Amino acid sequence: LQLVESGGGLVQPGGSLRLSCAVSGFSLNLYSITWFRQAPVKGREGISCINAYEITTDYEDSMKGRFTISRDTVTNTVFLQMSGLQPEDTAIYYCGTYRHWDCTTTVREYDFWGYGTQVTVPS
Repeated sequence: LQLVESGGGLVQPGGSLRLSCAVSGFSLNLYSITWFRQAPVKGREGISCINAYEITTDYEDSMKGRFTISRDTVTNTVFLQMSGLQPEDTAIYYCGTYRHWDCTTTVREYDFWGYGTQVTVPS
């Protein structure tokens, strides 16, 4: 079972990025995937989740309306489309699963993570 994030980079304030989480070892129709981020000296915070039935949940008010989660079951990839990026969005972005069909943001439940992808928005 493997999760591999990609798509991060340096983007100017107000810009957009699309992150990808390529999943192998299980079908997205079986388990949920959640996007998290972790800024320096901060804990890991949940952004959005898509469950096995493609129902999505957004967790942070500051990101609602700017970040959108989606998936492609043909390529078994989950995406995070981000727009209106600001310096406070600078973080390492991770995708994770706790091998359950539904969503949770309880970090200690998660047992599989990708290595993360860095997103930097300069001030």
